Amino acid sequence: MGKVRAFLKKTWVKWSLMVLAGIILFFVALYACIYFGLFGKVPTHEELSTLKQAEATQVLDQDETLIGKFYIYDRQPLAYEAFPKHLIDALVATEDVRFYEHDGIDNISLLRVFFKNILLQDKSAGGGSTITLQLAKNLYGREDYALFSMLINKFKESIVAQRMEDVYSKQEILTLYLNTVPFPDNTYGIESASQKFFNKSASQLTIPEAATLVGTLKATTYFNPRKSVARSQSRRNVVLDQMVKYNYLKGAKADSLKTDSLVIKYHSFNHDLGLAPYFRAQVKQQLQTILKAYKKPNGDAYNIYKDGLKVYTTLNATMQTMAEDAMKEHLTKLQAAYEASHGKNAPWTSNTSVFKKTLQSLPEYQRIKKAGLSEKAIDDSLSVKHSMDVFSWKGDSTAMLSAKDSLQHYLKLLNTGMLSIDPKTGAIQTYIGGIDYRYFKYDHVSQSERQVGSTFKPFVYTAAIENGMKPCSYYSIDAVTYTNYKNWTPTNAGQDPKEKTDINYNLEMALSNSVNTIAVKVLNDVGISKVQEQAQKMGITKALPTEPSLALGVAEINLIELIGAYASYVNNSYGVKPYMITKIEDKNGNVIADFEPEMLEKQAYSNYTRQVLLEMMKTTVNSGTASRLRTTYNLTNAIAGKTGTTQDNKDGWFVAITPKLVTITWVGNDNYNIGFKTTALGQGANSALPMFAKFYQRLNNDSEFNAITKSTFETPSNDVLKDLDCKLEKEDGWLKKLFKRKKTSKEFKGD
Repeated sequence: MGKVRAFLKKTWVKWSLMVLAGIILFFVALYACIYFGLFGKVPTHEELSTLKQAEATQVLDQDETLIGKFYIYDRQPLAYEAFPKHLIDALVATEDVRFYEHDGIDNISLLRVFFKNILLQDKSAGGGSTITLQLAKNLYGREDYALFSMLINKFKESIVAQRMEDVYSKQEILTLYLNTVPFPDNTYGIESASQKFFNKSASQLTIPEAATLVGTLKATTYFNPRKSVARSQSRRNVVLDQMVKYNYLKGAKADSLKTDSLVIKYHSFNHDLGLAPYFRAQVKQQLQTILKAYKKPNGDAYNIYKDGLKVYTTLNATMQTMAEDAMKEHLTKLQAAYEASHGKNAPWTSNTSVFKKTLQSLPEYQRIKKAGLSEKAIDDSLSVKHSMDVFSWKGDSTAMLSAKDSLQHYLKLLNTGMLSIDPKTGAIQTYIGGIDYRYFKYDHVSQSERQVGSTFKPFVYTAAIENGMKPCSYYSIDAVTYTNYKNWTPTNAGQDPKEKTDINYNLEMALSNSVNTIAVKVLNDVGISKVQEQAQKMGITKALPTEPSLALGVAEINLIELIGAYASYVNNSYGVKPYMITKIEDKNGNVIADFEPEMLEKQAYSNYTRQVLLEMMKTTVNSGTASRLRTTYNLTNAIAGKTGTTQDNKDGWFVAITPKLVTITWVGNDNYNIGFKTTALGQGANSALPMFAKFYQRLNNDSEFNAITKSTFETPSNDVLKDLDCKLEKEDGWLKKLFKRKKTSKEFKGD
């Protein structure tokens, strides 16, 4: 005892003990300061018991397949029961092997770290962090406290971790952890990560897949399986070894699994990527508008980025994939032909008036111009090259381009819109607003209004039949000059001037072959106002021009309204209002709002008229302007339809009507000054129809869609069949030929 006293009286020992006591006192004081909130509030037990984390709103297709999300943090929660056991095992074996034994702080691990890592400088000793400590860090983050940041944050996390262990069971802590832990590519929670990297729910993860995702937690960027499959696979194998080491997996089983190559099925839910981005953007817009009328039970407004809503939509994800694939296949070939047809003097080259005018409308040009720079200085500025991502049908790339180069590249690109609906309900089945949402945010389905060309003609003929004109009424195909409309002379596309004009077509032949001269004559006889009224009854709300060219589709109509009107031909003469959201639920499954199909209140025309028009448009497909559906694409399905091409080949259209699906396709250049070089290339039958054909071929090859592809039209009534039973065409009699002038002139009455 005396020796101990003597030892303690030594000066260096006294100072050492004083220093040690000071350090201990410092740590105790610092811990107390943190505990009582002097370095920021520490969550209480009560606050921890009501944890709320921002949850992504899920967008689901008609089969409740996840097609997109709206989020700040990509997080999607699951219940503990949904986690496969091997996922939990992999996590515990790798991140916190004594998880079930400690109270949030693993003292054994801390001692190991202290002696091996700090004293012996053994970096392989690992860290002392537990799953609960990691959860505390994930939930509350870390703050910068300058010199003692790490120490203060660690103390805070230890206090929070121990309080969590008091409030939650081990299962609940694992659930919170797996639903909030960050994974690669700014993904939060195991469900979001599983959907993103393997395109499946976390409940369906295999052992290697679970090990892969758990392995990324060590360093989410370094072990990102999208960026480095080999590195991620190596880390996966380490996790499997950990599972063997702690008796969660047999060695032989692990060895077998390690021989499998890592295969990811990456499925981004980025707002600009993934399936149906234009559709999802429109859903988002509608959702924000709808939710203004609803409040949460506590009176707060709903937040689509944080409240974990579920939005059920009408989209069919499989059909959408087919439609997008068909669009890409067709537009790739059409774009190449389009560029080749324009040749070296294309309107998008830098020396053309179109290019110069478009360049001067650019915001960057306007900004520099406003600064007072000369045209030469502006040109120099817009000629400076920068690295930028560039869209191409051959694949995206990065290139050094100037503003002028970029404009020239994008001016030449064709764009598109495609929409398919269930004609009985208006439920949108597929929705393509453009060729690539990343580069072209403008939606050609919901935003665009283009001249509809000959797709308007069925409305003219519908009005004619509805107002008493017989299907076997004959009209001459010869051109007529309307003197009271600036001597306007509508002609037929591609008609040879030497071709005989003493031929008369009945209405079926005129519509199926899209004869312009006859469409205007029919409009003249039935009256513009009656045609306008008929279109309105079918659901066209756009004010239509009061001029004879209305018959040729000079009206600019939105795709959604146009397809809703066409649906009436297979919906008992009722137009429909296309819709995309069926139901909205909160995160607890409570229905916030649901929506029913909305048909127009009154029949737009009689069943007799509907059957006549449907027969006429069947002929369009069987032997008219859309006959390549039969001859080129070998489609034998029940299809009616109408092609459309606008003046100077600016727009190509095709509307396909089947008993259970109506589809509309449009193709054109966003710059209305640039059209197709030739009618052969730009006509709707060539520019727009193939997109539908390739889409329907895919539907035919999938038995899942037999209900659509094998459906048949109703049998027309005897009256309809009788009234259509006449020759499609006939020549003028000899007396009429004798007195008929080569070209007639008359006034357009219209009404």
